[in-house]
Amino acid sequence: PPPPPFPLKKKIFFLNTSTYSVSNDALQNFYIWLHEVFIPEVEREQMLTNPRLLKVLDAQNNENVSLSLQWEVSGSATLHRWYMKQGVQMDEQIAKMFGEKVVTFPTILEVLK
Repeated sequence: PPPPPFPLKKKIFFLNTSTYSVSNDALQNFYIWLHEVFIPEVEREQMLTNPRLLKVLDAQNNENVSLSLQWEVSGSATLHRWYMKQGVQMDEQIAKMFGEKVVTFPTILEVLK
């Protein structure tokens, strides 16, 4: 295969990204929950760091808003430990509190540069 169009460097870290599709009627409560519960609880464990909350721009959908929450993590083993210790519990809490009004799409990205 041809070489990548960018220089590969030693991996710096991973990004653990969760994209949430949130119905408009649950958006305010979900946003408050993220800032007052989810983010502080994850930060306390100190396995995921530097959270960034972004809005996904999607002019096609008026019923939902998509938010992306990104965390830096030092490696896949750390991410696995976090998920087993805290991630499963957080997924269950989202499902219990918001039901089908919040749908989560997780993605793990390796930062190359």
